[in-house]
Amino acid sequence: QVQLVESGGGLVQPGGSLRLSCAASGFTFGNYFMSWYRQAPGKERELVAGITTTGGTRMYADAVRGRFTISRDNSKNTVYLQMNSLKPEDTSVYYCTAERGKEKYWGQGTQVTVSS
Repeated sequence: QVQLVESGGGLVQPGGSLRLSCAASGFTFGNYFMSWYRQAPGKERELVAGITTTGGTRMYADAVRGRFTISRDNSKNTVYLQMNSLKPEDTSVYYCTAERGKEKYWGQGTQVTVSS
């Protein structure tokens, strides 16, 4: 049974940092492209960052490039999203995904709120 469990969300002040984690199980983690998406109230879900199977290539949405860093530890079946210089507009539910070919799995999401 595939499981993706996000953690690390919470309330942070503007300019602060958070580190999200996504623990994977039920599939061969190292064979899957991993991504983080987010969805704010009333908005469409958007891709935030993605990382290839070995971590050799990473991509970022323009809105987060230079502030967020995606990484993965295949020995721990975990993908991370380090978020720095957070802004109120980063407030969203953040989801991790695992993709391979036509397969795509989603976690349940973790809430990130950036507010003073």
